[in-house]
Amino acid sequence: MSLDAQYFAALYASNDDPWAFRTRWYERRKRELAVASLPRQGYARVFEPACANGELSVLLAERSAELLCQDIDPTAVALARQRLAGVAHTRVEQGQLPGDWPGGQFDLIVLSEIGYYLDPTDWRQVIEQAVASLSYDGGLLACHWRHPIAGCPQDGREVHALLARHLPLYPLLRHEEADFLLEYWSCQPSVVDLDETCP
Repeated sequence: MSLDAQYFAALYASNDDPWAFRTRWYERRKRELAVASLPRQGYARVFEPACANGELSVLLAERSAELLCQDIDPTAVALARQRLAGVAHTRVEQGQLPGDWPGGQFDLIVLSEIGYYLDPTDWRQVIEQAVASLSYDGGLLACHWRHPIAGCPQDGREVHALLARHLPLYPLLRHEEADFLLEYWSCQPSVVDLDETCP
């Protein structure tokens, strides 16, 4: 069974940064690696579910013309809205995956630190929704902690194994460390314009 809203409400009840996204070097470095891994300079429309308090969202906003963020928890939504205040091309909504998947197509979908909160059935539905929502040359970035998390139905290895098994996309990048795994898949085999001439 996927974890419900009460799990996250309990985390935010006593701490507005329960994973220490703002203060831990590990989290800052991982965010910067994730954004540096994006092979395109800019994306027209980006979707980031499980945005938490918006720390990664701020960096994604710099690389997108339109950014839609989502989180299951109302406190997280409020915090992300504060973090993105004044960034006109961003929007933060409350929603729970897989049921509240947004409409339209995206050039980039970022699934960061979300998969292990969903059971394999719900995670597969998210994968299917993501594939159906990508533009013809869109990409999907996934990043997850590799170790088991108490109470979660999956760990990061299982999450990425299901992505590898069910994503009908081209794997363009894989960065693996002892603690996390970062991967990027694309609808196209390359994001480089091969018709460009070298200077």
